[in-house]
Amino acid sequence: MTLLQQMLSPDTLQTAQAASFELFDKLSSKFFIRLLIDLTSVFVLIRLIYYRNYKKADQYLTFFAFNLVIFLITYLLNKVEMSMGAAFGLFAVFSMLRYRTEIISTKDMTYLFLVIAIGLLSAISKGGWDELALLNGIILSATFLLESNWLIKKEFTKMIHYEKIELILPEKRQELIQDLKKRTGLNIHRVEIQEIDFLKDGTRMTVYYYE
Repeated sequence: MTLLQQMLSPDTLQTAQAASFELFDKLSSKFFIRLLIDLTSVFVLIRLIYYRNYKKADQYLTFFAFNLVIFLITYLLNKVEMSMGAAFGLFAVFSMLRYRTEIISTKDMTYLFLVIAIGLLSAISKGGWDELALLNGIILSATFLLESNWLIKKEFTKMIHYEKIELILPEKRQELIQDLKKRTGLNIHRVEIQEIDFLKDGTRMTVYYYE
């Protein structure tokens, strides 16, 4: 009881409050401005670009957690003497991380690479907030353009098991594509034969289509 009273005494509470204020005093406004720019950039990248194109919300935690951890660690390490080579070495270590129990697609790995790059850039950039916002804006603009149909028409793929094995002959390719279009409703423009099973009279193919 005596220990509890000492912990709740006005002097103890005042000391704890002073320590908290001292911690916030050590974090300059520069830290919070950079953190705001970083989180805003990642939000635009993931919510307005990634989710709009792929409609996948299962990677939200991964992307934001990686970005925040990279930003905090790099910002704290940047307070000590650290060369640009060491910073990029840290970036390389984190960029090679992946889950051992789940395979991440190439697109997801690309976005993971981007959120790590934004976190690293936001933490170690020597310029002002305007320069940092411009650099992140360049990354976001380039990603948006590459994900849109403005520069190149986006092509999608699906793996299909097909039973009409007589249509896989090269001279019947257009007939095969027309049959696939009718049965799938996709705007298929080319196919690639992956496997042929003559015992089951079936084949496995990859179809390429535009939306």
